[in-house]
Amino acid sequence: MRRLALPAVATAVALLIATPADASAARPGAPGVGDAYFPLAGNGGYDVRHYDLDIRYTPATKAFVGVTSISARAEQALSSFNLDLRGFTVRSITVDGRAAAFTRDGQELTVTPRRDLRRGADFTVVVRYDGTTGQPTDNTDALYGWVSYADGAFVANEPEGASTWYPVNDHQTDKATYDFTITVPDGKTAVANGELVGRRSSRGWTTFKWHARDPMASYLSTASIGDYDLRFSRGPNGLPIIDAVDRDLPDTADDGIARTSSIISYFNDVFGRYPFSSFGAIIDDDEDAGYALETQTRPIYSGAPSESTVAHELAHQWYGNSVSPSLWKDIWLNEGFATYAEWLWEEHNGGTTAAAQFDALYARPDTASLWRNVVADPGATNLFVASVYDKGALTLQALREKIGDRSFFALLKAWYALHRNSDASTGDFIALAEKISRQPLRPFFQTWLYTAGKPVTW
Repeated sequence: MRRLALPAVATAVALLIATPADASAARPGAPGVGDAYFPLAGNGGYDVRHYDLDIRYTPATKAFVGVTSISARAEQALSSFNLDLRGFTVRSITVDGRAAAFTRDGQELTVTPRRDLRRGADFTVVVRYDGTTGQPTDNTDALYGWVSYADGAFVANEPEGASTWYPVNDHQTDKATYDFTITVPDGKTAVANGELVGRRSSRGWTTFKWHARDPMASYLSTASIGDYDLRFSRGPNGLPIIDAVDRDLPDTADDGIARTSSIISYFNDVFGRYPFSSFGAIIDDDEDAGYALETQTRPIYSGAPSESTVAHELAHQWYGNSVSPSLWKDIWLNEGFATYAEWLWEEHNGGTTAAAQFDALYARPDTASLWRNVVADPGATNLFVASVYDKGALTLQALREKIGDRSFFALLKAWYALHRNSDASTGDFIALAEKISRQPLRPFFQTWLYTAGKPVTW
C-alpha cells in the first residue's frame, strides 16, 4: 500500500513537533562505565578514538603544563559528558573549537558543550591545564600514576592512575591511539609508548615526540622522564626495539632484557604474532615503586629486572594489553596468564617444567595466602595478591592437564586472535575453552576461579 504525501503545512507542523523531542533526547553521559571496583573510572556516552598529549615538565620544581586534545565519537546524544582528571587547575576547555563550560567534583570533570552533541557525531575536546605533581597512591597506598622524583617521573597507571596526569576516559574498555609531545629540560629524556618520531632541542629544552598507533587502554600509557640512554635495535621480523636505561644504574641493569628477541620469538610461536608496532623497556633507577608494569610496547621497571620479570611483562603484551579484561575483577586474565608464561619460558629453556611449578605451589598448605582469595573476583584492594597471579597460573596448568596440550595451546592462540585490540571477560574465556576442548568445564572453573581455598578435586 502506498503512503499518501502529507500537505506542506502538515509536514512543517510535524517537524516542529519532532524537533523538541529530538533535542530533549540529549542527556549527560554517565560518570562511570559501571565497573564495581572503581565506580567513577571511565565515563559513559562517548568513545575516544585518539589522545594527543602535549606536556611540559620541570623535574626540579615538579611544574607540569598540559594540553590534551581528545578525538571522540558520541554514542548517545550528549548534553554534557565527563572526563577523569585529578588535581591540576583547568584553564580552559573547548569542544569543536568553541569554549565549553565545565565543573569539577573530585576526579570528575564535567564538560558542557555550547551545543548538544548528536549521537554518532565526531567531536574534539581540548583541555588546557597545569599544576604541580606529586606522588599519588592507589587504593592500597602503592605509588602509581605520575610519580614525581627529583630526576624525573616514573609513570605507571594501573589500575586507574592515568587521570593523575591527563584528562581521560580512564577504563580499559575504551582504547584509543596516542600521540605524545613531551618537553623537558635539556639532558632529560622522555619516553612514551610506540615509536620515537621526533626530537629537537631549543633554548634549554628538548622535545620528544612519540606515536602509538595501536589501540591502547589508558592504564597502559606512559610518559616517563629520567636520565635515560635510548638504545635502538631490531627484533624478530624487523620489530623495532627501543630500550631506555637510566644512566645511574650499574652496567648489569640491562642483563634481564638481553634475551628480549628470543622471548618474543618463542611467544610468537606459542601465542601468535606479537601484537604491536614496537617493543622495548624503561629501566628506571627510582626503586620506591617496587614493581614493574606492562606499559604497552615499553614496560617500565622500578630497578633492574630479572629475565623472568621481562618474560612476564612481555607476555602481557598479548594478555592484558591486546586482550584486556572487561572489568577489573577479571584481572587474573592478565596476571595468571603472564605468570604462566614465565613458567612456559623457563620450561622452554630446559629449566623447571610448568608441571613441576604446579606441584611445588600446590604443595603449600591450605592456610597459605595463595588460597585466600577468589581468583575471578578478588576485590578492589586485592588486584595484585598471590591468588590472582599464582593460583591463576595454577588454574591454567590444571586446565592444560585436563584438556590436553593440543586443545590448551590452541586455546591460548584463539583467545588472543578472537579478542585482539579489545577486551573480554572470564565468562568469555570459559565459553571458548569449552568450545575448543568440547568438554563441559564450568565445574572445573567454579572450583579454581570462583571458590576460595585450596582445590581438592577438579
